[in-house]
Amino acid sequence: MGMITYFLYFTYLTFFSFVFSSLVSSQSDSCASNLNLNGVIPFETTSLHCHPVWSTQDYTLRYLQTRPNIWSFVLSAPDTNSFIAIGFSTTGRMVRSSAMVGWVPPNGVGVLKQYFLGATNPAQVDPDQGNLQVVANSTAIVSRSSRLYIAFQLNVTQPESRLLYSVGQRNRFPSSDNRLAEHRDHISTRLDYTSGQLTTERPYTTLRRIHGILNMLGWGIIMIIGAMAARYLKHWDPIWFYSHSSIQLLGFIMGVSGVILGFVVENSLNATVDRHKTIGMFILILGCLQVIAFLVRPSKEAKVRKYWNWYHYIVGRILIVLAVINIFYGIHVGDEGNGWKIGYGVTLAILGIVGVGLEARKLMRK
Repeated sequence: MGMITYFLYFTYLTFFSFVFSSLVSSQSDSCASNLNLNGVIPFETTSLHCHPVWSTQDYTLRYLQTRPNIWSFVLSAPDTNSFIAIGFSTTGRMVRSSAMVGWVPPNGVGVLKQYFLGATNPAQVDPDQGNLQVVANSTAIVSRSSRLYIAFQLNVTQPESRLLYSVGQRNRFPSSDNRLAEHRDHISTRLDYTSGQLTTERPYTTLRRIHGILNMLGWGIIMIIGAMAARYLKHWDPIWFYSHSSIQLLGFIMGVSGVILGFVVENSLNATVDRHKTIGMFILILGCLQVIAFLVRPSKEAKVRKYWNWYHYIVGRILIVLAVINIFYGIHVGDEGNGWKIGYGVTLAILGIVGVGLEARKLMRK
């Protein structure tokens, strides 16, 4: 019994020591207390306005217009051995925005740089570039109590109200040439500097999602079902033909609607999604060719009907493959997360399983 008691005491002590050390190592930055980093940051910090701006990542922003056209900013976040960033955007999107990004590598020498986010590709996120007029000798990065503080001043009449925040991959620092890897997470917000009101926003979220859903259903699901109807319902003539035609027409109409809405979203957000747009336009052209081919199809007895069938089959398959690729890529570009990718992937898997079953049944009939 004595050994068991000692073991329980040891377990409790170990557990509470672990909890205590975890609480100490994950200290939060509270707006209830003044930030006193005078001496390590080249401007006064005790009187700055303070707001929690990203609760899930424990980001806190302090700011104040200290002189005419001079704005002071201090962003604090947990130190996860990665970069932290604050961006200033005219549209609420990362592309074409400028950001201040900071990190403290293992050698302890902190780095704080301005970046220009030219595109979603990390290779087009350029260090020492951007539209922010940073006051000379006003930047600093501090590591204290397991938190990072990046501080800077901007020479501007009024900073952009749309502020972006991002955090890098854990235990991964930028490369030796200061190139950033893709962020682990990010958020877009709007800040009213006068009232301090903060709102989280995703510009044109509804339009973007309707665009994605229409294209996903039209090109990426209904078209597949229509192709399966043509392949596996041939023994029900002419039902298979009318089913195939009707299903593909529905998919085409939804797909075209999704493409049109994509142009609306692009213009509204001033987005740069050239690759996604190019693939989408090519898919639309293939879809239009399929409609034209349907309208001018030769009779079954014509000698060229065999070649028409080959053309119709090949173009249709290329359209479907490109649609699937572009849907996944669109989810990535739209930053919709893995949930959408998993949902669409599961749908494709179900269609694939059904297709395998129907193919096996077709072979057994022969």
